Amino acid sequence: MKLKELLKGIHPTTIIGEEDIEIAAVNIDSRRIGKGHLFIAMRGTQVDGHRFIPKAIEQGASAILCETIPEQQKAGVTYIVVSSTEDAAGKVATIFYGNPSMRLKLVGVTGTNGKTTVATLLYNMFRKFGYKCGLLSTVCNYIEEEAVPADHTTPDPIALNQLLHRMAESGCEYVFMECSSHAIAQKRISGLHFSGGIFTNLTRDHLDYHKTFDNYRNAKKAFFDSLPKSSFAITNADDKNGMYMVQNCKATIKTYSLRNMADFKAKILECHFEGMYLEIDGREVGVQFIGKFNVSNLLAVYGTAMMLGKQPEDILLAMSTLKSVSGRLEPIRSQEGVTAVVDYAHTPDALANVLNAIHEVLDGKGKVITVCGAGGNRDKGKRPLMAQEAAKQSDRVIITSDNPRDEDPQSIIDDMLAGLNMQQRKKTLSIVDRKEAIRTAVMMAERGDVILIAGKGHETYQEIKGVKHHFDDKETVSALFND
Repeated sequence: MKLKELLKGIHPTTIIGEEDIEIAAVNIDSRRIGKGHLFIAMRGTQVDGHRFIPKAIEQGASAILCETIPEQQKAGVTYIVVSSTEDAAGKVATIFYGNPSMRLKLVGVTGTNGKTTVATLLYNMFRKFGYKCGLLSTVCNYIEEEAVPADHTTPDPIALNQLLHRMAESGCEYVFMECSSHAIAQKRISGLHFSGGIFTNLTRDHLDYHKTFDNYRNAKKAFFDSLPKSSFAITNADDKNGMYMVQNCKATIKTYSLRNMADFKAKILECHFEGMYLEIDGREVGVQFIGKFNVSNLLAVYGTAMMLGKQPEDILLAMSTLKSVSGRLEPIRSQEGVTAVVDYAHTPDALANVLNAIHEVLDGKGKVITVCGAGGNRDKGKRPLMAQEAAKQSDRVIITSDNPRDEDPQSIIDDMLAGLNMQQRKKTLSIVDRKEAIRTAVMMAERGDVILIAGKGHETYQEIKGVKHHFDDKETVSALFND
C-alpha cells in the first residue's frame, strides 16, 4: 500500500521525504521491522520507541512515523510527524489492513469485572446461532475455533487490526472484544468501528497505572463517548457509574438491572451450586451459573443479543446451554464432599461478589475457607482491602502468593495483613508457597465446606522475579483432592 494512502486517516504536521512509496508492513516493534516497512515510534510507559528509530532504519524501514524527527536523518527514508503516534497507530493500522472492523459487527465490553465472561458467552452464544465469530479476550483470542494466545487483554493496535483482518477474511460476522482501560487510554482501539458497547461495572483497579479513580473511570467512559450514532450502548443500571458512562454517548442507549427500572430485567428464582433458575423479562430459564454478578453478566449478554436482532426465546434457549468461562467460579468437588471454587477475582469487589455467590448457595450450611493473594508491581492500595473482604465473609482465610512478579511475596502478604483487625487475624494464616496454602485449606475442610481459591483463575503460571513457572490452581486442588 502507498504511504500517502496510509496518511489519509491522520493529520501530519510535517512530512520529510517521498509519500508515493510502497509500504510492505506497519510495525511498532523495531525488532519486527523489515525492508519497506513503516515504523511507528510510540512513547510507552517503560520505553520510548523514538530510541529505536536508527535500528528500524538499519533493518530496512523506509518510513518513520514519529512525534519528533531525529537530529540525524537518512536519505531515502520518509519522516512523518504527528502530535500523537499513540493515537495515529490504530488509524494507520486500520487503513493498512483494509478497515476490517467495518466488515464485522464488532462489540466491545468494558468494566472492571465481567469483561471476559460477557465477551466469551456472546462468542459462544452466536456460534450456537450458527454464525462464524471471533473473540478477543484475556484468556485467549479465537478466530472461529483457531486459538490465538493472548498476551494482553487488548492487543496493540497493529496486532489487533491484523487479527480483525484475519477474522474478516475467515468469514467471521461477529467479533466480541474485551476493551481494557489501558487499551482505551493508550488508544489501542483508535480507528475501530464498534457496532455496540457494553458496560459491566466499575470498582477500584489499575490505580498503579491510572493514578486516580477518576482517571480510571474516564478511560472507560471515553469508549462510550466515541461510539457512533449508528451503534448501541448497553449499561448496568445497578452500578452507580452506569449512567455516567453513557451521558455523552451518541449511540442508542439501553439499560439492564436486577434492582432498578431498566430495559432488560432479571431476578433469581432458585440457586444451587449446579446453577440457577432465573426470570428474564418475564420468561423463566435455567442457567449453569451462580451469583448475582453472573445474573448481571447474563443480562448484558441477553440485552446485546436482543440489540443484535435475536429473538428472546432463541436467546434464552442458547443461554441455558452456556457454561462458565474457565477459571470463573469454577467448582471442583472432592469424594469427601468438599467443594473448591477457583475464580479469577483479583479486586476487592470481585472477591466480595464471589463470596456472596458462595454464601447464597451454602445458606449457612457449611464453612468457607478462602485462599487469596495480590499481584506484585500493581496497585498496593487494594491489598488490605482484598484481605478485609476475604475475612468478612470467610470462616478461615489463608493469605498467600499470587503473581509476586518483582516484589518480595512476604511484603505483599504483609500489606494484606495490615488491613485486618485483631479478631480477623485470629482466623487468618499466611503461607507464602501457594501450593502449600491450597494444601492447608484442603486439610482444614470438612464435608459440606467450600474452599475459594481466588486471584489466578484460568492462569497456568506464577510469575516470580520475572520468570513464569507452571502453576494451575485447578490442577493443584484436583490433585490434592485425589491424593
